[in-house]
Amino acid sequence: MKIFRVLTPLGEMALGEEGGKISRLWLRAQDAPEAEPDSPTPLLRQAARQLEEYFAGRRKVFDLPLNPQGTPFQQKVWRALCAVPYGQTASYGRIAAAVGSPKACRAVGMANHANPIAIFIPCHRIIGSDGSLTGYGGGLDIKRALLALEAKHR
Repeated sequence: MKIFRVLTPLGEMALGEEGGKISRLWLRAQDAPEAEPDSPTPLLRQAARQLEEYFAGRRKVFDLPLNPQGTPFQQKVWRALCAVPYGQTASYGRIAAAVGSPKACRAVGMANHANPIAIFIPCHRIIGSDGSLTGYGGGLDIKRALLALEAKHR
C-alpha cells in the first residue's frame, strides 16, 4: 500500500492507495503505518487535492476510485452512506431500512465504525434517531467539525 500524509484543518491525515484505488483514510495520521519515502502517486495527489477542496467548502462530492475492504453487508451500508447528501444527516435506522434490514441499526453502526475511508464514504453524516451525535471512529470532535463544515457550506 502506498501511503501519503496530508495536512488538513483537522490535523494530519493519511491516505492509502492499493491497486490504483483509494482504500484507506486515516483521520489521525499517527494511526497509519509508516509510509515509504516514495513520492505520492497521481491518485494520492488527486485525493489530497479533493480533500483540500472539501475542507475549503468547494467540493461536495468526491470523484475518486474507491476500494474499501469489508463484508458484503458493510459494502451495502457504505453504498447507502454515499447516498446521504452533503450537509444532510440520516439516522442509523434510515440506513438500516435502506439496506433492507430495518432492525439492523447496531449492525449499521458497526459497519460505520469499520468504514476504512471516512469522509470519502461519509459515515459522519449518520446520527442517532433522536438527532444526537453518536460514536465516530475518528472521535466526536472530528464528527462535529465535519458536520459543522458541511452546514456552513451547504
